[in-house]
Amino acid sequence: MPEESRNARILLVDDHALFRESVARFLDEEPGFEVVGGCGTVEEARKILQEKTVDLVLLDFDLGQQDGLDFMRVAEGLRFKGKVLLVTAGLNDADAANLLRKGIVGIFPKHNSPELLSQAIREALSGKAWFEQSQLQKIAGSAISAEDEPARSGKLTERERQVLSFVFDGLANKEIADQLQVSESSVKGTLQQLFQKTGARTRGQLVRIALEQFKDQL
Repeated sequence: MPEESRNARILLVDDHALFRESVARFLDEEPGFEVVGGCGTVEEARKILQEKTVDLVLLDFDLGQQDGLDFMRVAEGLRFKGKVLLVTAGLNDADAANLLRKGIVGIFPKHNSPELLSQAIREALSGKAWFEQSQLQKIAGSAISAEDEPARSGKLTERERQVLSFVFDGLANKEIADQLQVSESSVKGTLQQLFQKTGARTRGQLVRIALEQFKDQL
C-alpha cells in the first residue's frame, strides 16, 4: 500500500487511446490518485516502469500484437512490486487463470461504472483481491497444467477455511481479524500457512488454487 502522505501512482496500459484518456481524466479528479503515465504497448510500459514509481497498473489484456501475459512477464523481469488490476472487455478462462498465476490482484470488466473502478482500485491498493463471483467459478473450472503447478496435499483446518471464506469476500487482514475476533498477526500466520500449503504467491493465486484444489472442503 502506498504511503498515506502521497497519492497512489497509477499507470494505464491499454491500446485504446480514447479509453486511456477518459480513465485518466476520471482518476485525476479522484482524491488519492495520480496517473503517472499511459501507454498502449508492453515496451512503452517497460520504459515507464523503469523510470517511474508505480503503485498500481490498470492493464488491458489485448494489447495489439501482445497481451497482458506479455506485460506480466516483463513486470516479473523488472521485479515490479506494485499491484496489477486487469481492466478488460473480455477474457477467456484459461488466460484468466494464467494471469492469476502471474500475480494480478483482480479482473475488472470494462462495462462497469467508473465509480466501481475507483472502488476496485482502492481495494486492490489496500491488499484485497477484486473478482466477481461468476469469474471465480469460471476460473476454478479452467484446466491447469500439472507441470506449472506445485504439488499440493493435505486438508484445510477450520481456521484456514474461515480465513479463506473472508478472502473470497475481499476482506483485508484487519477486517478478517475483526470478524474472527483474533489478532491481525494470527490472520497473517494462517495466510502464510495457506500460501505454503497451496504454493500460491499472491492472494489472487490463493483464491484460484483454493477453489480448484480444495473446493470439496470449502
